[in-house]
Amino acid sequence: MRHVLSALVQNRPGVLSHISGMLASRGYNIDSLAVGETEDPDLSRMTFVIVGDDSVLEQVRKQLEKIVTVVRVDDISSQDYVERDLMLIRVAAARGQRSEVRELTEVFRGRIVDVSADMVMIEISGQERKVQAFIDLMRPFGIVELVRTGRIAMVRGTNHASKAQAKDAEA
Repeated sequence: MRHVLSALVQNRPGVLSHISGMLASRGYNIDSLAVGETEDPDLSRMTFVIVGDDSVLEQVRKQLEKIVTVVRVDDISSQDYVERDLMLIRVAAARGQRSEVRELTEVFRGRIVDVSADMVMIEISGQERKVQAFIDLMRPFGIVELVRTGRIAMVRGTNHASKAQAKDAEA
């Protein structure tokens, strides 16, 4: 089973390394990881995708909660949430193929962000399955290079803790 965890952490040097190293040393594989500063510059949000049963999820949560710089850990996969993955992909596209690549990009609501004599670079964002479907369609053209951010996710509505609650949990 796929679990999406959101961890609010103190924005300090070495936190990412400490957390990812701890999980790796215990044999947990991180399927996806994205980290960025929140609306509070003292806090960052880490979004993990972990594959495993409920016992794996519980062990990962417990290990994360033991770390001093971790303020809060939420399993958002059981809630109503929005997730996105951002990808840049460079595809081989001779002049005769560019219109087909452009049409597919438009269907997937992507953007062509760079063009060279024999390649195009495309930006796509969306759910993981949408990004994967686009990759599969681009394979016949020839994928030259591909980079992805990893999943980010946020719970819908107002079911999240406020900054004040996060600060209280930090104290």
